[in-house]
Amino acid sequence: MKKLIVSAVIIGVFIIYALAHARASVGFTPSQGSTSSSSDPSSGSSSGSSSGSGSSGSQQGSTPTTTGQYKNGSYTGSEADAQWGYIQVKITIQNGRLTNVQFLEYPNHRDRSVEINNYAMPQLTSEAIQAQSSQVDVISGATDTSEAFMQSLGDALSQAS
Repeated sequence: MKKLIVSAVIIGVFIIYALAHARASVGFTPSQGSTSSSSDPSSGSSSGSSSGSGSSGSQQGSTPTTTGQYKNGSYTGSEADAQWGYIQVKITIQNGRLTNVQFLEYPNHRDRSVEINNYAMPQLTSEAIQAQSSQVDVISGATDTSEAFMQSLGDALSQAS
């Protein structure tokens, strides 16, 4: 009987521990002003699903012209699964160069997702513009977001090629 009670207490403590850490904000703390970006994560909208988005893979803007690596215009990448939601970006190409990345959709229904994305999205945007490519470094603590970003951005850049 004593072993059964001890086992039940250990299992109960483990369950409480697991639940507490599933909701805890463990990891990094975003530092304000450390990265500048022209993308505002709060300006996008999120539907939370992959259906109903008719703008995936579409080009918007005036007639594309080529003066650099890419055709000028605005291009929307496909939705990419980031485990806790979908990432979709819209890019702007001016003078053949990537000049802006806007997040149209990103996981924002959980406090932890918001915290991670508020930290990672400006860094990913800045790196992509600097690299002029979808090949950017994965942000520690935001691996799923980083990989989905690279996928959606890669799709948009392929449209602009």
